[in-house]
Amino acid sequence: MSKENKKAGSGEKKGTLGRWFSRLFFPNKEMDIYAEEALQSPARMVAKSFFSKPLAVISLVLLILIMLFVFIAPSFVVLDLGEQDSTLVNVSPGYSMMDYPDELEKEGIADISVGSNFSAGVDVNGNVYVWGKTKVSRVIDVADVPKEVQKAKITQIAAGFDHIVAVDDKGTVYCWGNARLGQTKLPQELSENNRFHNFKITKVFASHQFSAALTDDNRLLLWGNANFADIGMDKELYDGHVVDAALTDTAYVILTDEGAVVYSGDKATSLLSTGIPEGAKSGVVSIAATANSVAALKSDGTILTWGVTTRGEGSLPAFSAKPIKIEGGRYHYTVVMEDGNVASWGHNRYKQISVPGELTNDSVDVKNIYTGYYQNYAVDNNGEIHAWGLKGFLLGTDDLGRDIFARLVNGGKMTMTIGALSVVISTIIGILLGGIAGYFGGFLDMAIMRVAEVVSSMPFIPFAMILSAVLGSRVSVEQRMYIIMVILGLLSWPGLCRQVRAQMFAQREMEYVTAAKTIGVKENKIIFKHIIPNVMSVVLVSITLSFGTSMLTESTLSYLGFGIPAPTPTWGNMLSNANNSVIIQNFWWNWVFVGLIFGLSCVCINLIGDGLRDALDPKSNER
Repeated sequence: MSKENKKAGSGEKKGTLGRWFSRLFFPNKEMDIYAEEALQSPARMVAKSFFSKPLAVISLVLLILIMLFVFIAPSFVVLDLGEQDSTLVNVSPGYSMMDYPDELEKEGIADISVGSNFSAGVDVNGNVYVWGKTKVSRVIDVADVPKEVQKAKITQIAAGFDHIVAVDDKGTVYCWGNARLGQTKLPQELSENNRFHNFKITKVFASHQFSAALTDDNRLLLWGNANFADIGMDKELYDGHVVDAALTDTAYVILTDEGAVVYSGDKATSLLSTGIPEGAKSGVVSIAATANSVAALKSDGTILTWGVTTRGEGSLPAFSAKPIKIEGGRYHYTVVMEDGNVASWGHNRYKQISVPGELTNDSVDVKNIYTGYYQNYAVDNNGEIHAWGLKGFLLGTDDLGRDIFARLVNGGKMTMTIGALSVVISTIIGILLGGIAGYFGGFLDMAIMRVAEVVSSMPFIPFAMILSAVLGSRVSVEQRMYIIMVILGLLSWPGLCRQVRAQMFAQREMEYVTAAKTIGVKENKIIFKHIIPNVMSVVLVSITLSFGTSMLTESTLSYLGFGIPAPTPTWGNMLSNANNSVIIQNFWWNWVFVGLIFGLSCVCINLIGDGLRDALDPKSNER
């Protein structure tokens, strides 16, 4: 063999080995596109085609994240169907309720008072600070401190539900906030001679729709909505004997100079009046109140509670030392003890009794406490503030004071469950009837198609509304959910049925079907094992689009009031609750968040369906 031939043979051998090596470890570099298609399975080709579409992939990722969110988050976000609170209505999103100004702590704290969604404080120089969710109506903001208050040296302040009362070093009383119900309209004794009266205001109080002021000659002055609150008083009996007072939501009690707790209002049948313990009629040094209960602290450290204590207000914890001061929130109490430790008890929905560890283990010596509604502030000997309780709501609250985030999560689970299960039902029926009609044809085809036309002609929403009206309250929420799923499934199969039938007409004439018949394969296996897998492209696209449609239909029913009834949340009835021009214009968080996640889910489902359709359609994969 010549040298040239040997070299050629050697080169050919090396080239062959090189090609083998490249094909073994880098097949895509040597393999042309047709050879690649020959080696890839149809599933791999479909997946590659689908994942080559960025918009479809992004939509798939977003939909998976949304589904994980609504199906996993409810395990951690507790939904209380009975949750309602008039003091937490339409609170804007954010965790700013306890973001007190640093200047208040730096200048030195003279007083702090906790309102419904805001708090107010006074420093030692008489300056006023207001923080939290300070807008109490569409136009009223309690953070807009009147100019005369800014110029005065305020000594004490009281925050109520929607207003603030303050008193300066000269005894002048100031009120601002919501004045619609008279809670800021000073009584005659103050309004006529506010700056020149011959008595001094020692303490002011603010509650839901009324206010009060205690004078240095032991008189209690009350003003506000007398139709809502029991603010009457026997002045002849108690004037000159009042040393302290505690205001509930609708009434008040007083502490007399004899150490007795007295209900001095007009409604003598009130639990606050009839339930006063014998021990609270003497030896009491301090009193506090929640929304519907009262607590009395005696000189020996004993605490007595009465009234409506269904939220744990009467379940006192073990104290590490003798309590010396007591304060009341909306449904809880907080005390500071002789050893400087703090304890809280009562309702803990918003962590208002979860006292920080440093305030319970002797590491911090607490000097004073300020409690109200759902927040607590403790001031230690160094003048530092320690706060705990309700910080706010991630997505705000609705018109009944319910947490929108908790309802959004749990409502999404309900909406997506109904959509998914109804699609499963309609898919099973559509594939079964469409496969039979398309394969056998003839009488079966005609009968199934006539049934499909009858079902298609039924107006679903009016039909579901009539059924809902007939059922009324005779079924539970769970039963109503199952009924909606079944109805959605039973009435939404004709479209898929027609698509499968059309594909079956084409597929049944193929060679592989003829071969299956020749070797004796049963008809049911030919339909469901051989033909149906070849028409799954149509089925998958239809399933994705039907999922979004079913979610929209359920939400439409709930929006119209004929779906899942409140208080059980769905995305539809959450949007229904926001069907109000006032809410839409002023409380945008009631509908924006649920609308965004619902719209995003439906758009993602449609884009995934489009991506699957293109990936499964060979004609769309142009090379």
